[in-house]
Amino acid sequence: MKTLQFRQAIAEAMSEEMRKDESIYLMGEEVAEYNGAYKASKGMLDEFGPKRVIDTPISELGFAGIGVGSTMTGNRPIIEFMTFNFALVGIDQIINNAAKIRQMSGGQFPCPIVFRGPTASAGQLAATHSQAFESWYANCPGLKVVVPSNPADAKGLLKAAIRDNDPVIFMESEQMYGDKGEVPEGDYTIPLGVADIRREGKDVTIVSFGKIIKEADKAADELEKEGISCEVIDLRTVKPLDYEAILKSVKKTNRLVVLEEAWPFGNVATEITYHIQAHAFDYLDAPVVKINTADTPAPYSPVLLEEWLPNHKDVIDAVKKVLYK
Repeated sequence: MKTLQFRQAIAEAMSEEMRKDESIYLMGEEVAEYNGAYKASKGMLDEFGPKRVIDTPISELGFAGIGVGSTMTGNRPIIEFMTFNFALVGIDQIINNAAKIRQMSGGQFPCPIVFRGPTASAGQLAATHSQAFESWYANCPGLKVVVPSNPADAKGLLKAAIRDNDPVIFMESEQMYGDKGEVPEGDYTIPLGVADIRREGKDVTIVSFGKIIKEADKAADELEKEGISCEVIDLRTVKPLDYEAILKSVKKTNRLVVLEEAWPFGNVATEITYHIQAHAFDYLDAPVVKINTADTPAPYSPVLLEEWLPNHKDVIDAVKKVLYK
């Protein structure tokens, strides 16, 4: 094992795959000369040159479309958005082309493309730069959605995403690029659609993903001091979703809390809640509780932002609610 920052794990995954396959290239704003807006492509221009690490104008619609079109001529592009908030400018290419090429061509054209960049809030960046779109993309058939929470998962999942023959939305976090963690040596991948049981427990299941899962970990640590045993599941992949891992855990603990950094209406937590009540209703000893942001745009004020975002105290309250404590 070696210790890497999240950004280094991302760069390693891309570089290792690009060394093996010349059809893979990286394209986006500031990915080349500047080494990436968050230094997640540091050194890649020097190694692969300007034909495979490509700086673009500020035109997400344009370079997303170029990337999608290039898959039809045998390429496997990685398209970096400086933030998925900016991907809204190019969402027509993602939803109407990348997600639908395989079906609309009768299977003649797969679309092996990865769209990657940070999602959700990153501190005081205000309402238009603090949005979580995982459930938006997961709602669209044809797309896979991956949200890693640590460097090891980031590397293994990104390598799997690059090798996948379908379009993958790979969502990171500006607040995690500096996170350090142990990463396995050598070549490895993590299959898409397989959740990670990062903490085993018997009293309640907590499901989360991405950077907000750190709040679930904090809550589980605090609750353990009170004799409450929490099982924490990191989804890792939102689409496909590992329903079986959640079902198995709920059948053991009989209680479920879902933590997600997203607006409360129609999100990933909502889908999980429906699935559990449909397939494990008789195992539940309490209603499922889901924890989301407030139903407003993200505030700029640090005091309001703290109230807007879920935290470990909210998780503790939710766990005690389902335990009737």
